[in-house]
Amino acid sequence: MPQLKFSLQIASQLTNIPARVLFKKWVQATLRVETEVTIRIVDEDEARILNSTYRGKDYATNVLTFPLTETPHLMGDIIICAPIVAAEAQSQNISLQAHFAHLTVHGVLHLHGYDHEDEYQAVLMESIEIQILAKLGYANPYLII
Repeated sequence: MPQLKFSLQIASQLTNIPARVLFKKWVQATLRVETEVTIRIVDEDEARILNSTYRGKDYATNVLTFPLTETPHLMGDIIICAPIVAAEAQSQNISLQAHFAHLTVHGVLHLHGYDHEDEYQAVLMESIEIQILAKLGYANPYLII
């Protein structure tokens, strides 16, 4: 198993954020190489500022990934917006934990260089997410019930 240096920062008012041990488990399930990652859980104001500053999009989004290095190992930051994750989980009728797991896996795959800018890349990335989440005991997040 690839080595992981992991930190979790909670900068959100949401009270039912999953435990650090779960985030670390989700990251480890997705790793392919030695990785150093910080996951920061934020509220909408910070997510909007980051999305606007780095992507030119003036709204909060559920997850942002900031790769810092690719060699000799991966290093990066993943920003997850807790209120958006909670709202999406409720509207999709899935557990908050399952949605945090999905977005964590999604963010780590971005660190690995996966993207969803075109249909082929999106299908590939989604299929990898589905496989990893299934091994973790979570349902396919792309099935709409």
